[in-house]
Amino acid sequence: MAKIAKKYAEAIKKVDREKRYDMEEALDLLPQMTYAKFDETVEIALRLGVDPRHSDQMVRGSVALPNGLGKKVRVLVFAKGQKEKEAEEAGADFFGAEELIEKIQKGWLDFDKAIATPDMMAMVSKLGKVLGPRGLMPNPKVGTVTFDVAKTVKEMKAGRVEFRVDKAGNLHIPVGKISFGKEKILENVNSLLDAIVRLKPPSSKGTYVKGIAICTTMSPGIKIDPAYVRNLSR
Repeated sequence: MAKIAKKYAEAIKKVDREKRYDMEEALDLLPQMTYAKFDETVEIALRLGVDPRHSDQMVRGSVALPNGLGKKVRVLVFAKGQKEKEAEEAGADFFGAEELIEKIQKGWLDFDKAIATPDMMAMVSKLGKVLGPRGLMPNPKVGTVTFDVAKTVKEMKAGRVEFRVDKAGNLHIPVGKISFGKEKILENVNSLLDAIVRLKPPSSKGTYVKGIAICTTMSPGIKIDPAYVRNLSR
């Protein structure tokens, strides 16, 4: 049996493992459970009542969190002409066309998010096998294939997150840093949950949000009452 670290064991004692907490109650408890020497990321996990094996039950999207993620995001934009200029003025870290594609084909991947204008996708599609497995491929479903380059770059830099259910119908999404404090984290969480609720597939029957938990990078999870989401959607 694996040995549990002393600090982690102490953190577990502060949580009632059988209880389903209210979100605000959980966010009051979370700082008491952090023990790392760095600013831990706060993450939320959801179990949805969907079957991703069916294309009409795939939950995928993005949302610009009101308080960002608290980390630097390196944004790359595939664009030409005026749209390339817009990307530069909006604060994109890298921008261009053929030269960027060639650079990536040679193994360069020093960026966190990629955006492309629709007219660039014929060329960018050549990078599918490189960018796809890393979650970096521009995709219209999450708003990263767009002519609205400036707005998308600014949202990415500010803390826009993308999400997609895994094969078991689960989502794992960062919502900020523990140093943000309760109110800012709560605002981010509510914005995220609202976006996920709005994406409920019409073909999904029964309970949509079956389980929720919140934690930091190093802490144990705190289970949240799913009724919180239902009340939020009202």
